[in-house]
Amino acid sequence: MPLHKRWSEESIPAEQRPSWPVLLAEQHGVVNTRQLRAYGHSVADIEANLDAGRWQRVLPRVYAMFTGTLSRPAKIQAALKYGGGHVVLSHRTAAEEWGLLPVIDGPVEITVPYTSSAVSCPPLVIVHRSRALPHIAIRTSPPRTRMTDTIVDLATSQRTPKMATDTVVDLVSRSKVSLAAMEDCVFFRPPFRYRLAIRHGLALLAGGLMSVLEVEYKEAVEDAHGLPQGSRQTPFEVKGKVLWEDVTYDPHGAAVTVRLDGRATHAMADIAFRDRTRDNAAELAGRARLVYGWQDVRNSPCQVAAEVRTILIREGWEPTGARETACRRCRD
Repeated sequence: MPLHKRWSEESIPAEQRPSWPVLLAEQHGVVNTRQLRAYGHSVADIEANLDAGRWQRVLPRVYAMFTGTLSRPAKIQAALKYGGGHVVLSHRTAAEEWGLLPVIDGPVEITVPYTSSAVSCPPLVIVHRSRALPHIAIRTSPPRTRMTDTIVDLATSQRTPKMATDTVVDLVSRSKVSLAAMEDCVFFRPPFRYRLAIRHGLALLAGGLMSVLEVEYKEAVEDAHGLPQGSRQTPFEVKGKVLWEDVTYDPHGAAVTVRLDGRATHAMADIAFRDRTRDNAAELAGRARLVYGWQDVRNSPCQVAAEVRTILIREGWEPTGARETACRRCRD
């Protein structure tokens, strides 16, 4: 059975087909040429309705039975109808359907069998090809690539290996997909592009990193400046609740917490309450704490490293035998 609800108009008796209004409702007013002809519309009839402005041609052999701007569901149906048999949503569009990324007004991305004749038609549809389509698709409505494969596809479409690693860390950490499932996906369908970068992202996640900001802090602050490796996602029980701190250095003899704040705002009451609770608990426990955001870690890693080093030494860390600074900016 195909990956989503399909039917051959010529092979199904007319009495078993959905009614025309039902079909249009299911497909958000978008149909292809085969469906139009199956419901009695000749080529001349199609052209007449187009010329009269009652319908509009959206893509080759795909039409909207209305005029005006297409809704997002209508654009998705148009892309799927254009892609033909076994087409699925993929890449950015699949990620939007999975809730991994916010919906934007951009082209619908689909993946078709490798032998398909469909080609990209910007700005409405971008076509990808795959020989493994039966193994990466899932029967959702509308059909799409599996969440694991969607993340891998988005990673391989990035401009640099670093961006591919960040994509893996970001999307896996914000999704419900398990690390084991991601590792299986990469093992059984090794990506041709950025394979090492994608595996590096999974290794970072396995080491406890939960966000791109944490990766940036580890690589640009700790690794580049010879600081000790902090413990990630350390649990602290406060008033019967378990709260998590991003980086702690207790195993290195220093009761120091580094909190990495990648949020755009603290306006939400529950977030503000959680942070205040953690601050109060740290103060009562006599813990030193530092808080850094994106701008600090990305633009001033040397300054951040110097501050962290100062507090670590003050709180008991012995830098004897520590790694040497590898940061080029510090050496220049």
